[in-house]
This record gives sequence, structure tokens and C-alpha cells, in this order.
Amino acid sequence: MKRGMDRLDVLVVGCGNMGTSHARAYHRLSEDFRVVGLVARGAGSRDRLAAELGGVPTFSDFETAYRATQPQVVSINTYPETHAAIARRALTGGSHVFCEKPLAETVEEAAEIAALAREQGRKLVVGYILRVHPAWQKFIEVARGLGKPLVMRMNLNQQSRGKDWSTHKALMDSMSPIVDCGVHYVDVMCQMTGSKPLRVSAIQARLSDELKPGMYNYGQLQVTFADGSVGWYEAGWGPMMSETAYFVKDVVGPKGCVSIVDRQGERKDGSADVGSHTATNSLRVHWQDRDADDQFVRADEWIDTTDEPDHDELCLREQQYLLRAIREDLDLEQHVADAVSSLRIVLAADRSAREGRTIDLEG
Repeated sequence: MKRGMDRLDVLVVGCGNMGTSHARAYHRLSEDFRVVGLVARGAGSRDRLAAELGGVPTFSDFETAYRATQPQVVSINTYPETHAAIARRALTGGSHVFCEKPLAETVEEAAEIAALAREQGRKLVVGYILRVHPAWQKFIEVARGLGKPLVMRMNLNQQSRGKDWSTHKALMDSMSPIVDCGVHYVDVMCQMTGSKPLRVSAIQARLSDELKPGMYNYGQLQVTFADGSVGWYEAGWGPMMSETAYFVKDVVGPKGCVSIVDRQGERKDGSADVGSHTATNSLRVHWQDRDADDQFVRADEWIDTTDEPDHDELCLREQQYLLRAIREDLDLEQHVADAVSSLRIVLAADRSAREGRTIDLEG
């Protein structure tokens, strides 16, 4: 990476869990980034973060902040319904963009943002945190060695209350759990198979009257790939959700299977803790090889991952990737195309759940 270059001024928009972690990452990378502003409607977390970073200027609205700071980088960590508008303004203003997933609320908007980044010659990185997670990348690598087709089983149910339930309800003002979180795990499935997704179906249930009309807080999607692989993803949010089997990450192929297993017992902070959503602790690999008596000949292998990076470290790695993309002029076409593709799949799943029918992805 080139050194001795001017620091990149970055405006952080949104100061919740993700915005806080990303702001800390820019601060740690102070030789290359300079946080010139924090934007959030609420003053509490924003002002605490500003003090933590040494007195960063704060703003209550993005447009005012953008005009005042004229940043080279805009980091978008707000609710999903605002992502596309902020990204559009930043790119047309000449800024590079880091945007938390999902990139937009519709495939058309996401494709428009991708095209705009290309036209403006700006870098656009989407926050797919599992792509910088070494244990998840190992999980994908092992899965690819299991033969074809693959059966991929994943979920992330979250029993939430208090501020976590308030956050979930705010997220569900614009999209369901299988869309908001599903993009991560559908992206993982696409990486594992390297195959074209053909169709998706989904089911849903509305388990709370606290949601806006027409929204549901539990869903499960199923994707079928051209190579015969199949995958499902389940997500439910709310105080009624079970802590049992809330975290299933399991892949089966003709040669065996690999699973993410928590050998440490229950997570002390519960399923709504953002740090637990990427944690693996260990991978268990099983091979189907048998002898003449049809008995297994290979013991299950345990791959220890307890030294994995925490949430803040993963966000740091994402920003290091953004920095490389800018400094080294990395080609991000595939990165952005993958983000648009996974969004297309989960939005089709949402449509399937609402309409009660399978959606063909080939058209």
C-alpha cells in the first residue's frame, strides 16, 4: 500500500452498533483516515462517541454535515431505507463510499448506485463482514471441498428486548429479518457453491402486533442452485423468540459435513448480542469415508477458531479493505455485483413469503 499520502477525511453517518465500530476503526487507522464528523439524529451515542474519539464535530443531519466537511469518504451505517439516498449524494459529490448492508431497498436502486460509483470513478464497498472473517472464510473453504451438491442450513434467530427490540422494530419499518440479515448468509451460500441461484421460496409469520401493518418478524427462505445445491436460512426477531438452536451453521455434501459449533456453552449476552453473530469458536468437520464393515475410518476434525477477531477488529478489517481499494485502485466490480445479487435473492424471498409462491430468479 502506498504510504506518505494525505489522510482521507471520512464522515461517519449513523452512530449505532455498526457506526460506532467503524468510527473506531477509522480512528485506529489514523495515519490514513481522519474522522471529520459524526452524524446521528440522537445526541446520546453520537456525543459519547465524539468524546471517545477526541472531540470530533457532530451533526444531526447528513446534508449539513456533508456540506460542512466535504469528505473524501462517507461511511453509511444508518437504517436501510436511507442507504441509497446517502450513497447517491456522496458519490455525486465525489466521495468514496462504505455502506453497511443492504446497499438499498430495491434491486433497481442498488444497481443504480453500483452504476453511479462506476461512472464517478469512486470506490464502493458494501459491509459484508463475513468476507473479512478468517473463520468464516475457512468454513467456506471446507464446504467447497465436500463435493456437490451441497445442503446448506443456516439461521440467526434473536431473542430481543428493550433497546435491541426497539432497534429490530425500527429495522422492520423498512425490511424483514430475512432481508436485512439474509444477505450475509445467502452471500455465503453463493460463495460455497459458485453456482447460479435458480429459484427461491419462503414462508413467514407475524408474531407481534407491535410491528407496522404488513410486516413479519419471522421468516425462512430456501434457495435452489443450478448445480443441485440447496440452502435455507431462518431469521426471527423479538422477545418471543427461543434461545434454543438460534445459531445453526451447517453444510452437508457427498463427502461429509462441516458445522460451526460453540464449544463454550451459551453466550452470556444472548442471541441479540451483535458480537455473537459472527463468532464461531470451532468448526467440526466430518467425513463419510468408511471401511469394509461400513464403519467410519476418519475421526471428526475440530478446527479451533477461538482466537478469531472480535466485532471491532472485523470492522477494522473492512476499513483496511476500503483503504486498499482507494489507495491501490482495486477493481470492486465483482464485490459490488455480489452485493446486488444477494440482495436480489433475499428480496425475491420476501416477495415469495408475502405472495405464497416460488419465485424464479432466472428471468
